[in-house]
Amino acid sequence: MLLTADAVHTGRELLRPGWIDVSGAVVAALGTGVPPRAADRALGPVTVVPGFVDTHFHGGGGANFTAADAAETSAAVGTHAMHGTTTAVASLVTAGPDELLRQVTGLAADVRAGVVAGIHLEGPWISAARCGAHDPALMRDPDPAEIERLLSAGDGTIRMVTIAPERDGVMTAIAQLVDAGVVVAVGHTEATYDQTRAAIDAGATVGTHLFNAMRPIHHREPGPIVALLEDPRVTVEIIDDGVHVHPALYRQVSRSAGPDRVSLITDAMAAAGMSDGPYTLGALTVDVVDAVARIAGTDTIAGSTATMDRVFRFAVENSGLPRDEALSQAVRQASINPARALGLPVDGLVPGGPADLVVLDGQLNVAGVVRRGEWLVNPG
Repeated sequence: MLLTADAVHTGRELLRPGWIDVSGAVVAALGTGVPPRAADRALGPVTVVPGFVDTHFHGGGGANFTAADAAETSAAVGTHAMHGTTTAVASLVTAGPDELLRQVTGLAADVRAGVVAGIHLEGPWISAARCGAHDPALMRDPDPAEIERLLSAGDGTIRMVTIAPERDGVMTAIAQLVDAGVVVAVGHTEATYDQTRAAIDAGATVGTHLFNAMRPIHHREPGPIVALLEDPRVTVEIIDDGVHVHPALYRQVSRSAGPDRVSLITDAMAAAGMSDGPYTLGALTVDVVDAVARIAGTDTIAGSTATMDRVFRFAVENSGLPRDEALSQAVRQASINPARALGLPVDGLVPGGPADLVVLDGQLNVAGVVRRGEWLVNPG
């Protein structure tokens, strides 16, 4: 299948006009100018970008990953796929030991089936002082025996664990997780600058949704935000949905961290792709009003209702960069950077790489989605 388009952003270069030759589930070749043969599909005045990689979300389409049920997992992933997410990592909120073990066991089967690319444990080894939409009563210090049970149940499917550096036993836990090939993230934390630096030196390489559920910057105690931003070993997540962070912070983080260290995420919960109303996130009830999710009866934001096309569009529109530069930056942040941070086999649009791509119209709305060479959303 040979596709042509007015513009193709590969993640490394802009091809205008561009063409992509898809063979089965992979990209066989791509280039600019006249294609090697007649196009099977001339897409016209659109922009083609790599499929989005969301490494942090909890559900969508009314479904939750905490159900650890194949049908619910497929429903959540399918909802986000319609908005351009072709690689998904399922995030789990804090839960008790037995329940968390059940969830990991169930989701591990979905990873092996190729429905999701891995599991992210966002807790339970995080701070009650920065609990966000997690039940503080279930938070605890990391226990090597519990970690080993979860790693065994996951059997290589746990990709990332978010942890608070100030909890007792964290340095031992980081070593245990890193030795098992798991990416360690710092988040939901009241840690000091020095505690965060120690966690990074021990092996942590991701900052979980920077600014949110995190000790803020103070001029005499810079805290985790500055420690994560200034270290070149760390990729920082941003929920760039117009709700979680101000556009000026997105611009500042992008400038400070550079082109390869910012990862756009949705942190979406079950209400993504759905209407306002009551939902659940873990054991908590969440009310969605005007597409903003909050723990019922509080002002605490509980994840998001965003999809990756929305955060991508918001990133481009609020980057402060010329259009082509903004698109190139957002492509890296929405696809290449998150995949690299978690060691996923996705590297933009390259020969031999997966044929995952999103077709965007002039307003950056999704007009088509291809996953592994198959149309999920077919341009009209």
